Amino acid sequence: MASSSASNDRYTLYGAPGSGATPVHAALTLIGAQVDVVDVSPWEGESERERVSSINPMRQVPALVLPSGEVMTESAAILIWLGDRYPEAGLCPAPDDPLRSRYLRWMVYLPAAIYWMYWVRDEPTRLTPDPAAQAVMLERTAERIAHCWHLMDTQIDEPAPYLLGEKLSMLDLYVTVLSRWTPHRKRFYREAPRMARVVRRVDADPRLAEFWAARYPFSMDPET
Repeated sequence: MASSSASNDRYTLYGAPGSGATPVHAALTLIGAQVDVVDVSPWEGESERERVSSINPMRQVPALVLPSGEVMTESAAILIWLGDRYPEAGLCPAPDDPLRSRYLRWMVYLPAAIYWMYWVRDEPTRLTPDPAAQAVMLERTAERIAHCWHLMDTQIDEPAPYLLGEKLSMLDLYVTVLSRWTPHRKRFYREAPRMARVVRRVDADPRLAEFWAARYPFSMDPET
């Protein structure tokens, strides 16, 4: 799947294993581009956020430095851009493909409905100093995330065998990683049984076996 043009491109990716940088790194692995990784975990405290502040003033990951030197942030935007930048990799529908509207819908749905809630979950004190309120917030956001997975599962077309049909796409990579976050895979499997078949398939993709083992092994998430 890797292209000769991609092999000449070099990126710098900020983000720790298991973070929102992981689907981006997986995509770059399939594309065949060169990647320098800077492990940084902003959710672990102020010092880690400061490490990334010069790259992304939002002090969040992922942040991707392009071969041109430009910095891109926002995982969905990065994945969509990479898919269009390397069409030969076949990781997204072309602009004139009938699947394009479906692809864009769900690529935006994930950060809009699910991903953003981890900003709250990572540090509930950002919104309230009350420990009791924080506990309620954590419980309700976990339930909301599970509900959003269920809604997506009921609305997306029957996977065949991937979320957009015959080819693995950026959407599959995105869902595969995010589905391991709270409330974790066991709950995801119950709420989204159709998509569960897809993420298991991506987990087992031989092209990504070495990558998953190095950057996001299941031992990182005992509740998966």
